[in-house]
Amino acid sequence: MERMISVFGPGHPSRKEYNQAAEVGRLLAERGCTLVCGGLFGVMEAACMGAKEGGGSTVGILRTYNRHDANPYVDYVIPSGMGDARNVLVATSGEAAIAIAGRLGTLSEIAIALKHGIPVVGLGTWKLDRNALFDRYLPAARSPEEAVEMAIELADKRAAERAAGVPPVVSEEPGPEGEGLGLDGPG
Repeated sequence: MERMISVFGPGHPSRKEYNQAAEVGRLLAERGCTLVCGGLFGVMEAACMGAKEGGGSTVGILRTYNRHDANPYVDYVIPSGMGDARNVLVATSGEAAIAIAGRLGTLSEIAIALKHGIPVVGLGTWKLDRNALFDRYLPAARSPEEAVEMAIELADKRAAERAAGVPPVVSEEPGPEGEGLGLDGPG
């Protein structure tokens, strides 16, 4: 079975973010990974386009019921009809994830993945306060190449831990009373 890596990002990225997403998609495909995303436009479309250029497969989990809403580079369209709730499916489908830039939708996918023990690598995305997240973190990559390498290494580590019977870090524990979320915003 091919490794699946999720990619999160905004529907209206900058040109730089779009190009980074296309490069991430291409590099994932060249490493034999299937790309999972929200299946629409922006970072999602760019990552899928790059994956197709790299000879890979793509999965798009749509917020709508209309499979024709998918970008033209999605191989496997899943029309969920779930709106923003589909972020849970996107965030938990990959063995690791890469967050490129993003706004609140991307932040929700980052949070969901981390909550479920799925490693996330950030590329120009939210900077989360490690002190507020306790044992979870969001490593920052400086390039698409570094983001893909880190994501695959983290997925390998997670797979090895699962094979050894180590449970993922999943917690319902709230942070200390009165403390903020530790968000610096996208940057």
